[in-house]
Amino acid sequence: MATGDWIALAGFIALFAMIALRVPIGVAMGLVGVFGFASIRGINPALNLLATSPIRVIADFNLSLVPFFILMGIFATNSGMSRELFRAGNAWLGSFRGGLALSTIAACAGFAAICGSTVATAATMTKIALPEMRRFGYRDETASGVIAAGGTLGILIPPSVVLVVYGYITETDVGKLFIAGILPGLLAMAMYMATVLIGHRKGLPKGRPFSGREAIASLSGIWAVILLFVAIIGAIYSGVATPTEAAAVGAFLTMVIGIVRRRLNVRLIIDSLTEALRTSVAVYTILIGAVLFGYFLAITQSPQKLTAMLIAFDLGPYGTLALILGLFVVAGCILDSMAMIILLVPIVFPVIVQLGFDPVWFGIIIVMTAELGLITPPVGINVFVINTIAKDVKLTTIFKGVVPFIVSDLFRLAILVMFPGIVLLLPMTMN
Repeated sequence: MATGDWIALAGFIALFAMIALRVPIGVAMGLVGVFGFASIRGINPALNLLATSPIRVIADFNLSLVPFFILMGIFATNSGMSRELFRAGNAWLGSFRGGLALSTIAACAGFAAICGSTVATAATMTKIALPEMRRFGYRDETASGVIAAGGTLGILIPPSVVLVVYGYITETDVGKLFIAGILPGLLAMAMYMATVLIGHRKGLPKGRPFSGREAIASLSGIWAVILLFVAIIGAIYSGVATPTEAAAVGAFLTMVIGIVRRRLNVRLIIDSLTEALRTSVAVYTILIGAVLFGYFLAITQSPQKLTAMLIAFDLGPYGTLALILGLFVVAGCILDSMAMIILLVPIVFPVIVQLGFDPVWFGIIIVMTAELGLITPPVGINVFVINTIAKDVKLTTIFKGVVPFIVSDLFRLAILVMFPGIVLLLPMTMN
């Protein structure tokens, strides 16, 4: 191998060693990127990259939607919108067998439409839905599995911070990615509900009857969620606003709605801003590290060499795609979704482009594959979030409960690979 190849190999080994030692992924990627670049081009050019890259990332207008969407989700959480979604879902679905579990899936999907964070969705629904399901006789295995799987909808149904990061890395239109996630997100919700009824049918208690009046009345509590989703996605879809502008308006509207409904006071607003700042800093740290690592990949030509190697295998487009998706499934067992997207997408994306796959479609497929990593051992961040909040629920119990949903995810992934039109139908109609 050439010298650059050895340096690239050493860089990847160092990166994974630091990740194994619990060094934050953004810091690890930044260190490997700077020192790797310095080993080839010299220390001064590497220090110039270190000086300019953070400023360029932070000042990028297209990335300013990240803190806005994060803030919108925190405002929505602190103003109690998630609890109203659960109540509405229960009023409409609670009379069916397993109705509380179905309501939880529906509430997760609704909350994902204004939050975009899988961790926030899983944590919020653990506090709201788990006690209710326990009270009505659901086994911990079923209840925790439903919440863990439902939480994954947070990174697929728009707005999604992970889709924003994918769009930034690959220079793909974020608006089209958001719109492309709608139908797969609805399909995911429907298949999760079917999985509840099939995969957990032995542990589903009977529902309790709800009147039509209660069901209609429950809708009055979720008008804010509907308004926010329609305003944001409608503005992006019609071309009235860019995703960044829609994110800013969404965050402002969420705050105003919370104030008008007397759910947000000055203290909660300040706490929300502080939490959003912390989360945004963490995301930007990862993005800065990804940019620095990207320069290292570019100078070693690792993506181009990987592309040539995979093409040389002559597996065909779908054989190569299956290989790449398999890599992401395995990586999801040890990396969280954001780290996996940032680390692997720059490497495999040139292969996808050369094979002729649509970047928007691939973005949705990869995010769906990342969903698997959120509930598969040994990392399974949603599983650990539930375990942290409900300490009496064992990790093994939660992992056992998500097994049927993992099967459902794999089946859904196969459907969207075979029928890409499901993903691309709405983006193709955009202005």
